[in-house]
Amino acid sequence: MTLARSFVLALGAPQEGAPSPFVQLVPFLLIVGIFYFVMVLPMRRRQQKVQAFLGALKVGDKVVTTGGLHGSITRLHEATVQLQIANNVRVEVSRPAIAGYQGQEPVAPPEGNQS
Repeated sequence: MTLARSFVLALGAPQEGAPSPFVQLVPFLLIVGIFYFVMVLPMRRRQQKVQAFLGALKVGDKVVTTGGLHGSITRLHEATVQLQIANNVRVEVSRPAIAGYQGQEPVAPPEGNQS
């Protein structure tokens, strides 16, 4: 029994010259920090930009949808927008389907086209 107890104590005892557990966490924390600044922060900024754009839409704006429809906003609802795409032709589209204003770059480029 004493042999087993001393073996368990020997496994738990820190070795001389071994780095502390905090030093071993530094690479992990560094990777998490890099991931945050490279992936999460730009996505969050892009999402805020899109939300601000969608919130600022008003009647009369000429917009383009993600499907390629060009039209003028005739009515705004909380979750949808009514677009006039031709004389007497109006369609109801989801707000997130609005990609940007006509003649300008999209507010948020598609996922595959990011540079």
